[in-house]
Amino acid sequence: MKKTLIIAIAGILTFSCSKKESQKTDNNSDSTKTVDSINEARTKINDSIKALNSKNRFRDFSGSHKFVYQNDSSPKYSGSINFTKIEGERDNYTLSGDIKSGKNSVILKGFVQVLSPKSMNFTGEITQSISENDNGKSYTRKGTKTFMSKDGGKTYRLQDMVNGSGFVDYIDIHF
Repeated sequence: MKKTLIIAIAGILTFSCSKKESQKTDNNSDSTKTVDSINEARTKINDSIKALNSKNRFRDFSGSHKFVYQNDSSPKYSGSINFTKIEGERDNYTLSGDIKSGKNSVILKGFVQVLSPKSMNFTGEITQSISENDNGKSYTRKGTKTFMSKDGGKTYRLQDMVNGSGFVDYIDIHF
């Protein structure tokens, strides 16, 4: 009788153990599927957030625009300037442009961050060589400079207006 009872208990334990193992394998594959679907949903959410964070708050300035230099003793010089949107960033552009007229030149190169519909910060270099200023001596403005608009965003003017000769320069970007 004891032998039969021991055999019966061993059979029950063997049967119940093998059943649990098969259930455990099914749970692992189900949990893997669940984790994968959660990761897929998170990726979609993160992609939509990234797209929203790279969308401009202000208008798009991308493209080529008119770039103008003038001071009290010189005629107006015109050139072009190109705004290239930095991919994945909000209201940030690389900027490069120049004005060349004979021996006179103004070159802008750097980075622009639009702060409001009427204000943008430029970080980079503005190099100018104007014959009416110290006989064409080169003058470079470096660092962060502000461009402001007083006409609703049609024209932005550099606010650091005094050049190396002590004269006022008007450096404008027209949109």
